[in-house]
Formats: sequence, C-alpha cells, structure tokens
Amino acid sequence: MKKNPISATRRSFLASAAAIAVVSALPPGIAAQTDDPALEARLAIDPRRPQFHLLPAKNWMNDPNGPIYFNGNYHMFFQYNPLAAVWGDMSWNHAVSPDMLHWTHLPIAMTPTPDSPDSFGCFSGSAIAVGKRVYQVYTGTRMSSHELATIRDGADNIQESQCLAWSDDPKLVKWTKLPEPIIPLPPPSIRITGFRDPSAWQQGEWYYMTVGAGEANVGGCVLLYRSKDLHDPNGWEYVHKLTSGEWNGKKTANPCDDGEMWECPDFFALDGGHVLIYSTLGKVIWESGKLDTATMTFTRARTGELDLGAFYAPKTQLDAHGRRILWGWIQEKRSDAEMKAAGWSGMMSLPRVLNLDRDGTLRVRVLPQASALRAGVVPQQKSRSGVLKTLQAASGELLCSGTKGTSFDLTLSRDSNEILHVSYSGEKHAFTTDGHEIALEPGDLPALHTFVDGSVVELILGERIGYTKRFYYDGAIAPDVIASANGSGAKLTAWKIAPISPNRLTTPAKSA
Repeated sequence: MKKNPISATRRSFLASAAAIAVVSALPPGIAAQTDDPALEARLAIDPRRPQFHLLPAKNWMNDPNGPIYFNGNYHMFFQYNPLAAVWGDMSWNHAVSPDMLHWTHLPIAMTPTPDSPDSFGCFSGSAIAVGKRVYQVYTGTRMSSHELATIRDGADNIQESQCLAWSDDPKLVKWTKLPEPIIPLPPPSIRITGFRDPSAWQQGEWYYMTVGAGEANVGGCVLLYRSKDLHDPNGWEYVHKLTSGEWNGKKTANPCDDGEMWECPDFFALDGGHVLIYSTLGKVIWESGKLDTATMTFTRARTGELDLGAFYAPKTQLDAHGRRILWGWIQEKRSDAEMKAAGWSGMMSLPRVLNLDRDGTLRVRVLPQASALRAGVVPQQKSRSGVLKTLQAASGELLCSGTKGTSFDLTLSRDSNEILHVSYSGEKHAFTTDGHEIALEPGDLPALHTFVDGSVVELILGERIGYTKRFYYDGAIAPDVIASANGSGAKLTAWKIAPISPNRLTTPAKSA
C-alpha cells in the first residue's frame, strides 16, 4: 500500500477523524460515487485524463487490490479516496470487465468501519476464490498507541492488522467483513517497520499468506503465515521470513524509501519456478527462484526491476487461460494542489503478461488482446532523418523494431518538447533511456512496444522491462505526439486507439 505523497499527507488525514466518519456513514455500495454533474462534465473533457486506461470516475486511486477472474468476468479492486483527489480515507473501489480492457464502474466494495480494526482505512490486499465464495485479505488500519503502531513515519500511531472480508454474491458487489483481524499483530521477535499488503493462496491442505514487512536497521522482508482455516482468527500461525533484504543504512522518514520496509509482496508459481514481486526504494523488484515446498523456503536465482518509471505497488492474477497477468498503479507526477484542481489522480496500467525464460529471467509484454483497441493504422510520414508517425490528440499505439546488431533510436515529442528518447546499441545489444541501460538477452529482438494515452506513456523494452512515464501540458486540447524512428532498418508501425468509453470513464457507478 503506497501512501503518496508520503508522510505529510498521511498525517494530515490522520487528524481528520471527521472525514473518516463521513465515509463510514455513507450507504453501503454507493459510498463515494456521489453525483456531481459539474465535475463529471469537466473530467469528461480533460485531455490529460486517459481514454483506454482504467481509473475511477473521480478522485484519488492507487494500488490494484485483489484482481480476480470470477464467474466469467474480471474484477478489479483498487485503493480509492472517496472524498478527494489526494491520498486519504482508503477504501476499495471496484470495476468489472469482460476482457481486462473495457471497464464498467461498480459500487465501492469496502470503506472504513468506525470503531473497528480498519477504522482508519482499508489498505491493500488480495483476493482468493474458494468454491463460490471470494475472500479478500487486506490490511486494516486504526489509530492506536505508540507501542502497537506498525507504521513508522514519525507519528507512529497507526496500527496495521491483517483482515478478512468475503462475498457470496456472483457479481461480488456485496461484502461481509470479519469483525476481528485474522492476524492482529506482527511477530513479537521483529522490530517491525511496517506490516501490510497480505496475499493468500492455497497449497495442499494449507492456506498460505505473505505480508510485506521490515525489520528496523536490518532491512525489508516478506513474512509467511499459514492456516488450515482461512477465516479462523485463531488459526493463523507465523512460519518464518520467506525472504529478506538488506537496509541501505540511509534513514528516511518512510522506511520504504531506504529499503527498511518492503510493501505489496506478491508470490506465485510461474513456468516451473517461483516469482516474488515487491516494492521498495521507489522501485518494483522481481526475484525468481525455487520454492522448497517441504520447508517453505524460497531461494532466489535472478532479480531485476519491473518498470523504470511511474509504476508502483503491482498485483498479479491468473486470467481465464491460466496466464499470469500483472497490474500496476500509474502514479501522478504533480503536486497535491494540481491533483485537487484536476479532480482526479492516478490510473491502472494496461494488463501485462509475465513469463519466465529457462534461465529464470522475467519476460513481460502487454496483453496481446489489447490489439482489439486498435481503430485503424496511422499513416507513415517520411523525413530526412527517418520515419515519422503522428499520434493525434496524444493517443495511440506504436511498435518500433530493428535488426539485432544495427543501432537505431525512437523519440516521442509534443510541441517540439521531447517526452521520451530510447536508443538501441547494436554493439551492446542494449537499450538506453534516461540514464538507464537495459541489456537484452542474446535471443531477444530489439523491439519497443509503446502506448500513449492522454498524459501517460507505457513502454515495454524488448519484453524485458517497462518504462511508464507521465507528461503534462496546459490547455483544453491534447497535443499530437510525434514518434520518430531513426537508424538503418528501423521499422515503425502505429495504430489509432478507440476510447473505451464516451466520457473518459466518468459515468457514475451502477447500482447493485
């Protein structure tokens, strides 16, 4: 659960007990989706607001929570502030899709319950289906004593515990919360720096659950729990640290910024191995390796980053075909004042498919079925320096490829301002962008797959890593984005993208 813009905003909402009470008092299922025709009309024409990425009708969103394929539909839950376009009053919003591309808003799934373990906020978590029932494990937060606090941000008065909710509703609209946490406190042997973002799965006769954590002056870690009864508050036992890292020794206000805390861990089997994903140091890290199921110990073999830019706190799910799908929170790169003025903040990434190569290297690509969004080919233009494509109104898809061993460049710009530049070195067989060098594997083709949507660029480099970048501009009209490919043999193909709604997904939530 990423709290951005970090401590100051969190503490300002900490003092806002009245705001929390207002959220909790809203009618179940329609909390925070109140009508505001003037705001809806303004958001519907905001050119910086995306047209084919998922985001709520208004206000702040962050982490994907509990994405799940259930009863023939894809359900996405995500962190949401019902009252403002900045972080606070954390609830779980809900959207549904037939294909992971076209979305419909549903009523909010969970809001804080007064005088309960989640009275300060329903933080991040995951979903697991057991028969016809879907469970959500999530972190509940409440104001507490310094001794019981688990968020170490200077205020030290927020306690995190792992909670449970469930739905027997085929549409997953109605949810019931277990009144007490299933894991109320972290292990007493650890000087905890955080304790949140559970992820559960079933393995044999046991349910296992990871929790993001950290140990003071030691480093971030992932805690492993198990139970034979998913919803028994007394049935969960701490096993051990699944894996851990080293603190960089540079103390910051937020332990996630210096590696003393890992958040949003996700652990899953993939292509004969296992993969762990977690967020720390402002990055998303992946590790691949082997899980010894007898001792439940994980041995890492390879590691890397998932994305170079504004991409954080990702979560994965299995789709209808058994593919491992990755979702991430695309952050804003503007101030609180700018977000409040805009009336919205954040969006969900496009779905990305994950695979492991034989050597354990992670491979990532945008869901191939995203081609269904295409609405015609963008005409090619010639220039003295190479090939040009114009993505009108900052919207479109690009595929730039070259020949292994032959260097080329791709540049995206708008109004003569460079948005992004990527170069491929044939000699090194590597990409370079904004100071990052991305080495490709020997068998990789030098290809760049790019989506531009309003104020975001999602780029996949050689199926090895993503780069999500934000760009902003003034005015009521989105600028054209010019893509220029230069270099011998460089090929550039582009498509127009059809919006997934007529009003940038500002339609109010449907009633249950």
